[in-house]
Amino acid sequence: MRKRSLYLILLLCLEMVAGAKERVYSADIVVYGNSSSAVVAAVQVARMGKKALLVASDACLGGLTASGLGATDINEYRAVGGISREFYRRVYQYYQNPGVWTVMGRETYFDAIRKRVFTGRNTDAQMQWVFEPHVAQSVFREMLLEAGVQVIYGKLDRAKGVIKKGGRIGTIVLTDGTRCNGGMFIDASYEGDLMAGAGVSYIVGREANTVYGESVNGILPNGHVKKSRVKIDPYRIEGDTSSGVLPYVEVGQPGKAGEGDKRLQAYCFRFTLTDVAANRKEITRPEDYRPEWYEYIIRLLQGNPDWTLKNILTITPMPNGKSDVNHADFVGANYGWPEGSYEEREEMKALHRSFTLGLIWCLSHDERVPVNIRKEMSRWGLAKDEYRDNGNFPYQVYVREARRMIGEYVMTEHEVTGVREAPEAVGLATYWFDSHIVSRFVDEKGALRDEGGFWKKQTVYPVAYGSIIPRRKECENLLVPVCLSASHAAYGSIRMEPVYMVLGQSAAIAGVLALERKEAVQELPYALLADSLKQQGQILKWETK
Repeated sequence: MRKRSLYLILLLCLEMVAGAKERVYSADIVVYGNSSSAVVAAVQVARMGKKALLVASDACLGGLTASGLGATDINEYRAVGGISREFYRRVYQYYQNPGVWTVMGRETYFDAIRKRVFTGRNTDAQMQWVFEPHVAQSVFREMLLEAGVQVIYGKLDRAKGVIKKGGRIGTIVLTDGTRCNGGMFIDASYEGDLMAGAGVSYIVGREANTVYGESVNGILPNGHVKKSRVKIDPYRIEGDTSSGVLPYVEVGQPGKAGEGDKRLQAYCFRFTLTDVAANRKEITRPEDYRPEWYEYIIRLLQGNPDWTLKNILTITPMPNGKSDVNHADFVGANYGWPEGSYEEREEMKALHRSFTLGLIWCLSHDERVPVNIRKEMSRWGLAKDEYRDNGNFPYQVYVREARRMIGEYVMTEHEVTGVREAPEAVGLATYWFDSHIVSRFVDEKGALRDEGGFWKKQTVYPVAYGSIIPRRKECENLLVPVCLSASHAAYGSIRMEPVYMVLGQSAAIAGVLALERKEAVQELPYALLADSLKQQGQILKWETK
């Protein structure tokens, strides 16, 4: 741990010195974004002997992986290759040290959690999929420092910050005037701002099922909220239609089943809680607490008296008495995020933070909440040793989906289910079809309904090279491994952090090869790319065992 602390201090010092002396940076490849994909892409560029510049929007290097998503969404560890696998192995190695286990031993922890995630016990794995946020951030920073990646912080000037000539980006300009010159660019942000600024085609929201011949892509009126067995009244005053509907509830189904729209699956914070008294920070009632936000949850619990806390939140144990908490989704509060200004995004982020802290307070204090749930929720608090400079609350909101590029190849439901195999693989995706709720509405019988969620099993499948590159007529030197070219349905499976890392590394390898050959990324011979991907540990074909 001391070694990692020294790495962190040195990296920060180098960043401050560079930022103080320069306003113009040049690199072979400029990587934009703070996601896990961005970190891995920059590391790969540097390891191939090219100068990499990572332009991160904030100090949370590693995005969600380093900001609360400690219970990794992975259902087949053997399909994860390259630097992504290396990251999880480094986490595994960190936790081999008995000295880092302050609350319980490693074996005791994994005995308690083995049914939830892969533990890395198998000799062919030696990867750990559940970890503390500060450990992930430390590992990412260590990898950047070892590779010699230059890191600066700033945000793209979205109005005029992408300077192109002849179909190629030459420079990006940040909001403070800093200029970043490069031969290749990788947009590994969660929002795709660089991609959009470069004039690349994209979509926000859901395509109609008819666009790609899909079944779960468009509007999907699923069922009652949280699968409640009873009707949930949607009005501010129960039974009084004149009182208006609850916040963020729409009157009537949001469109015909299967139609497309601009709505997005809900965002949330993957926040970190602990029940260890010495590390526990009590959560007090937020100053802007709005009880109407949680009224539907109160009614759910009252109508389903046998429910427990796990019917509302998913709490996955992390090492050292902490937990990763999921499903505090704020349905309908994020629709403006992808195209919103930085100021508007900050407002939405603050709104999600208030919603999350208020939800915890509601579940632990509102007297209408069943006693068993209040008792369970009350034992948790924020972890004092996480996010120390942010009030012990995560930095990164969970942007489950924003812009999606319309590139050379579009991944769809058919590739995910194995009906059609994506050509020219640059990595494998493994996760289930998974979209969180998109909207909440009042049906024709006056009941509150969920819409847009799906959860379906699928197989391990390849992701196409064409899905991480734009159409050539739009840009020749840009790769997009996060906001890749995929339908809403397919993106629901692809959008997992291990896969983002895999695609980030593949994008970097392709960028370096295209740069060396002085070619457009669309011209790069796939045979050459595939050989290099395999040499770097990427897995391109799924072999069942």
